[in-house]
Amino acid sequence: MKIVVFNGSPRMEKGNTHVMVEAFLEGAASAGAEVENVFLFRKKIRPCLGCFDCWLKTPGKCMQKDDMEGLLSLFRDADLIVFATPLYVDNVTGIMKTFMDRIIPLIEPYFEKDPQGEYRHRKRYQKIPKIAVISNCGFAEQSHFQVLNLLFKRVARNMQSELVAEIYRGAGELLKLDMPMLKPLIDAYRDVLKKAGREVAADGKLSDDTKAELDKPIVPHDMYMDGANKYWDKLLSAV
Repeated sequence: MKIVVFNGSPRMEKGNTHVMVEAFLEGAASAGAEVENVFLFRKKIRPCLGCFDCWLKTPGKCMQKDDMEGLLSLFRDADLIVFATPLYVDNVTGIMKTFMDRIIPLIEPYFEKDPQGEYRHRKRYQKIPKIAVISNCGFAEQSHFQVLNLLFKRVARNMQSELVAEIYRGAGELLKLDMPMLKPLIDAYRDVLKKAGREVAADGKLSDDTKAELDKPIVPHDMYMDGANKYWDKLLSAV
């Protein structure tokens, strides 16, 4: 299995999203998967112009000359693609949204009904990779990922793909904190992420037990938010 992560974090290796991706891919690689992690922030990706040239003049290929041609090739060759993004205003980051807008050359302009009777575009290529999502946010609760949950279900449906894994982490700021008392908890969470990567690579999905483990809070919500407020007090007092 070939797994390609498209990481939309502007902080790249310094971000909490990368902590999650790194552990997930380590687990996937241990199960024999070929893995690749692409930082979108290092790529030149222009916004979609809505010109439909990729449907009319150069079918399957965007007329803009930037890094998307190579990224679309990676996308098509993968068996599983992972959209990895921190949560920005209840949604994906700007660079991730721009990247997602530019994948429309992978579908055709023609419409057809899906099995539920709702129209969608026809796929251009027979092989469509399955989809997974990795995200984190500064809020404590898992409920903050409701928009991403719906968004990627719709993306998978519209692309005639399958959403096989959603890994969301509230209290994501804990992942890079250098605190001795937190280290065993973060290490334990990273182990669950590795387990998730192994399962997706080997079985093509997450087990119910692993899903439940991934959703458990690392520390109590109130404790985390109280610490976050004290942290912001400290930063603001230094300004």
